[in-house]
Amino acid sequence: MHVLALAPVSGTRVAEQAAKTVVIVVVLLVGFRLTGKRGLAQFNVYDLAMVMALSNAVQNAMTGGLGNLAIGLAVSSTVLLFTWLLARLLARDSSLEQRVVGSPALLVNQGQVLAGRMQRERITNAELDEACREHGVGGPADCQLVVLEVDGSLSVVPKPQGSAHPDD
Repeated sequence: MHVLALAPVSGTRVAEQAAKTVVIVVVLLVGFRLTGKRGLAQFNVYDLAMVMALSNAVQNAMTGGLGNLAIGLAVSSTVLLFTWLLARLLARDSSLEQRVVGSPALLVNQGQVLAGRMQRERITNAELDEACREHGVGGPADCQLVVLEVDGSLSVVPKPQGSAHPDD
């Protein structure tokens, strides 16, 4: 029976990798926040490929290129602990949560598309039309509200029946 011996790793090295992991998680969190709320919505094939490549790119930075069990446990535990602490912090401070997670954005109000907000949130007219169709609405003109939620989904509130033409 052959036993695989792992190279010893110092506590300092484990702590160093845990600190690097926190830095990487913060950078990724900021990066995802800066790319817009749509980055949090359902992934398409491109998004999935990007996340897989990103995870591979940061793996060596977090583990220092060591395939060591202690480093792997330290890094994965750090990610879990840091996200748990962040979730608790955000639950206590709604203003911090709004800065980190974001807030809903109104894209259509009373049938009027708010083009500036659409552009700022990187929502295309095609995506807006698709969301309307998914909710059984003919288009933005038939919507009371369309809101980009913090998870990247589009909430559509149709105009009440009989109010398609408010000038009538």
